[in-house]
Amino acid sequence: MTDKSVAIDGVQIPPFIYGTAWKEERTQQLTELALRAGFRGIDTANQRKHYHEQAVGQAISAAIEAGLVSRGDLFLQSKFTFRRGQDDRLPYDPASPIAKQVEQSFASSLEHLGVERIDSYVLHGPSSSDGLAPDDWAAWRAMEAIHDSNRASMLGVSNVSLDQLKSLCAEARVRPRFVQNRCYAVRGWDRRVREFCAKNDLLYQGFSLLTANRGVLADAELGRIAKQYNRTPAQIVFRFALDVGIIPLTGTSNADHMRADLEASTICLKPDEVARIERLGER
Repeated sequence: MTDKSVAIDGVQIPPFIYGTAWKEERTQQLTELALRAGFRGIDTANQRKHYHEQAVGQAISAAIEAGLVSRGDLFLQSKFTFRRGQDDRLPYDPASPIAKQVEQSFASSLEHLGVERIDSYVLHGPSSSDGLAPDDWAAWRAMEAIHDSNRASMLGVSNVSLDQLKSLCAEARVRPRFVQNRCYAVRGWDRRVREFCAKNDLLYQGFSLLTANRGVLADAELGRIAKQYNRTPAQIVFRFALDVGIIPLTGTSNADHMRADLEASTICLKPDEVARIERLGER
């Protein structure tokens, strides 16, 4: 990934994505704030337990009506979440077959977001941590049908292990374009999954780059690099992510941090600095 947007399958993929989880009643306000700060990629999910997707749609509508953005400027990503990841505010009938649940959830997402097409539709994690179960394949086949109908430009999978990803890519009719995982420095920033993505034409999205790596953010080595560039450790982590092929997600609720996060793309790290940061969590 570069620090510029790239076009894939006719869709502009931004280098940075704003994540809307855990915003609750502030979701619309903060999503609008992110759009004003310059974010053009928005990540959400039809999972009321952690997301307020309808409020994301209200923010998008307000930004379009104000002339801030057009629909074509935006990369919109949502997710199907299995029952075990939901609370009682379900976007589908839990008694229905999985394929029907996916279709109901997707139709609800289109309504929430006020759009006719979603750029990236993601399976919000397999149904278990080991392998791919029949429910996973039922969900994926339903997602493939949605892709066939041109209502989702690309498909993706989140919270996935390397073995699960390999199985999905081997047997999917429509292969995922995106992998979105929590990115731990102690695991080499999910190096094995990233390497598989790089070799198989998949784009890797990393979330919790800051919250999952507080120790690295406080590391003296990262602090020295940040001081050298007169930047914050968070900005250095985001620049590092871009350099190693990660599309970073940020969910900050601070307007200054939003701008600072986007400004990370202007930093030019040296190759040896990138290598040192990649090893920080493994020390």
